[in-house]
Amino acid sequence: MRTRTVDNMGKYTGQILEEIYTPEEIEARVIELAKQISDEYAGKVPILIGVLNGSVFFLSDLAKHLDIDCEMDFIKVSSYHSGTQSSGTVRLLKDISCIVTDRDVIIVEDIIDTGLTARFLKHRILENEPSSLAFASLLLKPECLKLEFKAEYVGFEVADRFLVGYGLDLDQKFRNLPSIWAFPADMNV
Repeated sequence: MRTRTVDNMGKYTGQILEEIYTPEEIEARVIELAKQISDEYAGKVPILIGVLNGSVFFLSDLAKHLDIDCEMDFIKVSSYHSGTQSSGTVRLLKDISCIVTDRDVIIVEDIIDTGLTARFLKHRILENEPSSLAFASLLLKPECLKLEFKAEYVGFEVADRFLVGYGLDLDQKFRNLPSIWAFPADMNV
């Protein structure tokens, strides 16, 4: 198990991060998900809607491995106004620009934890009457879900720890790490 120490991050300085998924493990799982989506959407051209900013790496790698045509768009919402705990309120910061009516839509998330953002996005997209709507999330925290929610495509189920890397951030830092790292379970926030 690899570890790294957090530097120059105020109250997080000195925290020891633990690598939980390597770049190779992430790539292998993304390829599996891309194959599953390609098989299930054969003959269709789904619109992949990436949830900014965290989904950028996952969406990019997923799209590169699809064997079908697809379109891409982005939406930006916020439920973490700073720190490591969800605020419980979802705000729309940037809406999609594509027309999803009568289209197959896959919302691509970096992580689904409480499910509140996913529920917000589901209602937002369903207002426009797509042919179908599915969720692809690299990570899912089943023990944190506050509502019943099913993501059709999940990379990894993870424990309730704060994660960074491969698009996941803490105050906009760590997104560029190629691995996924976990803060200690007893981290002070």
